Amino acid sequence: MILTDFKNTHFLLLLLTIATSFCCKSQSKNKLTSKLIIDNVVLGADQVNEYLPLIKNKKVAIVANQTSVINFEIDSSTHIIDYLHLRNIDIKYVFAPEHGFRGKADAGELIKDGIDNKTGIPIISLYGKNKKPSIHQLDGVEIIIFDIQDVGARFYTYISTLHHIMEACAETNIPLIVLDRPNPNGNYIDGPILEKEHISFVGMHPVPVVHGMTIGEYAQMINGEGWLAKEVKCELSIVKMKNYTHQTTYSLPIKPSPNLPNDTSINLYPSLCFFEGTYLSVGRGTEIQFQLFGAPNLSPELFPFTFTPRSNEGAKMPKFKDELCYGKDLRNTEKLTKLNLEWLINAYSKTDKKNTFFSPFFTKLAGTKKLQEQIEKGYTYGEIRKTWLKDLNNYDVLREKYLLYSR
Repeated sequence: MILTDFKNTHFLLLLLTIATSFCCKSQSKNKLTSKLIIDNVVLGADQVNEYLPLIKNKKVAIVANQTSVINFEIDSSTHIIDYLHLRNIDIKYVFAPEHGFRGKADAGELIKDGIDNKTGIPIISLYGKNKKPSIHQLDGVEIIIFDIQDVGARFYTYISTLHHIMEACAETNIPLIVLDRPNPNGNYIDGPILEKEHISFVGMHPVPVVHGMTIGEYAQMINGEGWLAKEVKCELSIVKMKNYTHQTTYSLPIKPSPNLPNDTSINLYPSLCFFEGTYLSVGRGTEIQFQLFGAPNLSPELFPFTFTPRSNEGAKMPKFKDELCYGKDLRNTEKLTKLNLEWLINAYSKTDKKNTFFSPFFTKLAGTKKLQEQIEKGYTYGEIRKTWLKDLNNYDVLREKYLLYSR
């Protein structure tokens, strides 16, 4: 089921409310900046009249984080939880993914259950004791909303949370509404396809590293391909975006996680995340995370850029904390439209720690052992990419069935 139409009167009233709030707060230093006005993209979350009738008089759970806001150029008072709470929607629980409800926890840091201070709604972590809601945690819930901003990489764990939510919904006959949002890396597909023997929370499905789908499209693929346990199907509704295509330039107004601070980091993330499976740093503990790589032992002559990781929000104990690192600054890199492995291959070839360059986590990120083996054998990026092409072409044909927006 896909929801697309909306009532003009309700929407215009909503816009008028937002415009008034924006004028009053135009001097605020905490304003969000978005290209929504320029690109005229209407998010799924913005189309409240599409999903309000579906949740009215029902007990609702919402999967949300700091990105789950409605509309543009206004402060956190328009978080979807606040909006629905003020309209007396009975929100029983908020389910929080990796990094927590407010999006400040370190990558991989276990999140505890809690209470939202603003609304008093219980928050249940899906990145702590369990990654899938239990039957007890769904007791009394009649419908679930999923509204989280993804970045289009297989190892970004919000799509794994989506999988577990869909599976729990299917097993308990609870309908799921996905409020669709843009994929900032949705204009291309690339990378090796994950092999089933390497399934983990950073890779649950046989898709390439850059999957080229919105969160709504991805949900359709999970359902359609029978990837849930025992091939169960989730009762799925998607509130589509308006005025969006996979070529739409979209600048995220809110950091999707603590270590993706801007458009450049989000664009480089699919390529640089491979370094997380090596001994090198990608800048956690700096203010330019996922826009560099380096380590203390790299040659200053070959890698003259320096940085020193410190404890900060999203990286309490960063790799090489308080150590001077040498590396490469990638902030001025031209926007990528395919994966870049040249940096990884170059760093491997220039290091004197080849035996300990890769960690076991690298295979989880790559979804295959082949990539590490190819790099160790001296394959060029072009030679490596040729080994992906057949699988990528097959995936592209499969993906076509689930796309909701033009390519």
